[in-house]
Amino acid sequence: MSAVTDTRHEGVERGWARGAILFAGMAALLAITGATMSWNVALTVLNMGLVSGIMALGVNLQWGFAGLFNIGVMGFLALGGLACVLVAMPPTGEAWAAGGLRLMAGLALGAGTVVAAVLLWGRMSPGRARTLAMLAVLVGGFFLYRAVLDPAVAAVESVDSASTGYLGGLGLPILLAWPVGGLVAAGGAWIIGKIAPGLRSDYLAIATLGIAEIIIAILKNEDWLARGVKNVSGLPRPVPLEVDLQASQGFVDRAASLGLDPVTASTLWVKGLYGLLFAAVLLILLWLAQMALNSPWGRMMRAIRDNEVAAEAMGKDVTRRHLQIFILGSAILGIAGAMMTTLDGQLTPGTYQPLRFTFLIWVMVIVGGSGNNFGAVLGGMLIWWLWVMVEPMGLWLMGAITAPMPDGLWLKDHLQDAAAHMRLLTMGLVLLLVLRFSPRGLLPER
Repeated sequence: MSAVTDTRHEGVERGWARGAILFAGMAALLAITGATMSWNVALTVLNMGLVSGIMALGVNLQWGFAGLFNIGVMGFLALGGLACVLVAMPPTGEAWAAGGLRLMAGLALGAGTVVAAVLLWGRMSPGRARTLAMLAVLVGGFFLYRAVLDPAVAAVESVDSASTGYLGGLGLPILLAWPVGGLVAAGGAWIIGKIAPGLRSDYLAIATLGIAEIIIAILKNEDWLARGVKNVSGLPRPVPLEVDLQASQGFVDRAASLGLDPVTASTLWVKGLYGLLFAAVLLILLWLAQMALNSPWGRMMRAIRDNEVAAEAMGKDVTRRHLQIFILGSAILGIAGAMMTTLDGQLTPGTYQPLRFTFLIWVMVIVGGSGNNFGAVLGGMLIWWLWVMVEPMGLWLMGAITAPMPDGLWLKDHLQDAAAHMRLLTMGLVLLLVLRFSPRGLLPER
């Protein structure tokens, strides 16, 4: 027994040592970026890398803990971004006066129609009468819902549509939008869990993909909600504005004492504050995820992941546990989505693309090591660094390769144009190399 214990401890120590080396390497990459390009760029990459680490942590909770295949990541991130608008933007008084209450009544009618149909389905005996009653409730409720909602939407969207044209939010501090984003995404995950029977891989994949596209379509087309493709800009910030810092004589004097001009110093200071906020959230979520992983609940989830049949034979409610962890992982994605929108300062539904906000997050989890929370965070930061830095490195590489070639040569022009595609090529190459030589990721599950 002692030999087995000693071997296990040695494996854990090697895992921690490997993790420390890899995270030190990640820090070195950021330091090299700051020294060779600018510290402004390095902090920009770091901040979004921290948010990407939280995204990867949420997906790892679902896939690494329970084997749930969620390919609708962008939908949950978008819900988190929507929470920023609903919580932090000031309410549009004229829009509320024009049709806000009527719009809320229309939404309540729509929800009531669905609830009534569900209750009717459960209480009536199967047969023709139930089918006809269901059709009557759904069709009648739909026309009533549209009759109330459509005029209200038109009234709201007509109020100064160039700058508002939507109801606005609650005008609360934007930091409150981060936990609210998690709650909104968790609610969406609960709905998906009720739609996809048993949350098995094929049903879950289809449901998450479809509902994510529905969420993005709603954000793009329902202007009364968040201005649609017109975007919501000017979101409040949890840190000072650069111009306010530049107007402060005390800040200007401190910047001069460090040999920095006010513009550079204010930019670095603001991005540093964002980094501290994001790092604090990441550390809290990482600690909670580790506590869950090492708890009896976490061991039960991994047992269900490895053998659902055996877990069910032991009396475990697999469907309920799958729903639990799917909601938790989606809540983390919602928090990350709210953080990302806060960093951007605007909600732009058109930017939510599956390549960037689903495929890339999965690459982060696979490269970092599914089932390992630290690996997911490392993968998130590393892959985001590559995503940002590969394009300028590709341009430099193609420039060096084509330098001896004469101007106007078709091959030179072709290679220089191909540099823009180095990002996608590199992501695919990294994924293939990791799957070939380290299929369990850089930091495998222990």
